[in-house]
Amino acid sequence: MFRAFRNIFFGFIAFLFFSCSVFKTKNSVPSETRIEMVTSEGTVSLKLYNETPLHRDNFKKLVENKFYDGIKFHRVINGFMAQAGDPNSKKDDFKGQLGQNSEGETIPAEINSKLFHKKGALAAARMGDNVNPEKKSSGSQFYIVQGRKLSLQQLAQMENRINQKEKNYQPAENNFHFSDSAKKVYQEIGGTPFLDNGYTVFGEVTQGIEIIDKICSVKTARGDRPISAVTILSARIIK
Repeated sequence: MFRAFRNIFFGFIAFLFFSCSVFKTKNSVPSETRIEMVTSEGTVSLKLYNETPLHRDNFKKLVENKFYDGIKFHRVINGFMAQAGDPNSKKDDFKGQLGQNSEGETIPAEINSKLFHKKGALAAARMGDNVNPEKKSSGSQFYIVQGRKLSLQQLAQMENRINQKEKNYQPAENNFHFSDSAKKVYQEIGGTPFLDNGYTVFGEVTQGIEIIDKICSVKTARGDRPISAVTILSARIIK
C-alpha cells in the first residue's frame, strides 16, 4: 500500500512539474500583435515585433485610443517611405509644416540588428542626432519603408557611410555590418539599409504592401506632402 501511495505521490508531483513547465512556456512568449490599418488608398495589415516591447505597447495604446484615426500621411517619397503620426495632420485647415509634433513622450531606442529596414518595415521617426544622440523615437510618428533593391557593392558603401556617421559614438571594433540574411533581403526585396542602426524598426507589413507602393507614388508638393490627402481612416487591433 505504501509503495502504491508513493507511486501516486511522485506521479502527482511529476504532473504538477510538467503542467507548470507547459504553462510557463506558453506564457513566456506573448502572442503577436496585429493591426489592421484602413487608409484612403486601401487596407494594410501590420505585425508588431515582441523584440521591441516599448514601441509595440506604445503603438498598441495609440491604436486603442483611436489616435491614428484621421491622421494623414504628411511625408511620402517614392522609392523611400511614407510617414505619418503628426497630430496636427488631423486638422484640415492646418497650414504649417507637418512632422514637427508628436503625441506623448519620446521612447527609448530599441534598435536591433536583426530587425532591419526591408521593404514593408514599420519604424519610428525621430529627431536628428545633433539634438537626439540617444536616438529616442517619436511618441507617435512612424514610417513604412518602400525602398529599392540594392547590389552588394551599394550595401558595402552604405556600411561605410553608417560607420563614418557613428565614428564619434562608438569604437572601430564595434563597426556596423549587415548580416548575410539582411544582404539577401536587400538584394531580392529591397529597402532602405542606410537607416539601419539609426532608427527603431518595430514591425512590418504582412498584407497590403501594394498599398504602400500606391501611397508612395502620389503627387506631392513642398516638403514631400501629398497634394491630395492620404488619410488613415481607422486602425484597430485584430489580434
